[in-house]
Amino acid sequence: MKLTRRLIPDIDILQAFECAARHGSFTQAAKELNLTQSAVSRQMSELESQIGVLLFERVRQRVVLSDAGQKFLPEVRRLLGLTEETMLRAMAASQSASSLSIATLPTFGSRWLMPRLPDFLRRHPEMALSVASRSRPFDFEEEPFDLAIHYGQPVWAHATCTYLCSELIVPVGSPELCASNPVRTPVELANSAPLLHLSTRPKAWASWFEAVQADVISPYKGHRFEHFSMVIEAALAGLGFALLPRYLIEQELASGRLQVLFDQPLQTENSYYLVVPDHKKENPLAQSFFIWIADQVTDRQTAAPVIR
Repeated sequence: MKLTRRLIPDIDILQAFECAARHGSFTQAAKELNLTQSAVSRQMSELESQIGVLLFERVRQRVVLSDAGQKFLPEVRRLLGLTEETMLRAMAASQSASSLSIATLPTFGSRWLMPRLPDFLRRHPEMALSVASRSRPFDFEEEPFDLAIHYGQPVWAHATCTYLCSELIVPVGSPELCASNPVRTPVELANSAPLLHLSTRPKAWASWFEAVQADVISPYKGHRFEHFSMVIEAALAGLGFALLPRYLIEQELASGRLQVLFDQPLQTENSYYLVVPDHKKENPLAQSFFIWIADQVTDRQTAAPVIR
């Protein structure tokens, strides 16, 4: 894609904008950036002329973001963060013979992938690894990862999705909650302690009750949390019964900190995929990572998602 150079602002000007917005003062921004107040003011005038909107309103001795400035600020911060991340990644890669950058689902990455990564790094000791958290598909052109681990359907623009594994979810609770709320049937489970829900999978409990043929009036009641990690912690704290993938709670199940209520797992409709952007298909490290992670799944059936 050919860039229109006149639309690309100087990175120093974007830094000055973010700094002035944070302080609400050109003078304080100038001190932080080691510039003069007039230099910062001139940079902001240049940026406003380039965009064609007023970014700041002058109120007494302070500057306040206009409506346009408030909308512009999050994008500037995202761009500055991405720029810094790109530079740091390049600096780290320059110190190593090779590098691999992975985007993974937050809880999958922290609870399943991280404990296994030392084995991959032992096989590639010369490599610099970068792992970041991403919950949804993104544009590989804007975020230059070598690969991503994705839960959902095998659909990703300008990339190839390769099947890794499916997912089994089971109802669990803390020993204390199970003792104070003994349940003998799925129906009793629905009418006992609160159910813990993952916000992005609001119908999970309804699907599980339907699969075990339990006639439940309200499978949607209970507490809701944004991430699996929050649901797991809520279950450990005894806030309610949770429906969780086995592979995310293998340590808690092994230690007895969580107990499976009914050994009636449900296979979810979606699956896990390794996603490689089209322009990185020939990356030998990405190919090595896929072979390695697929082996981790197939060789550890009890500790990982289940292969179809």
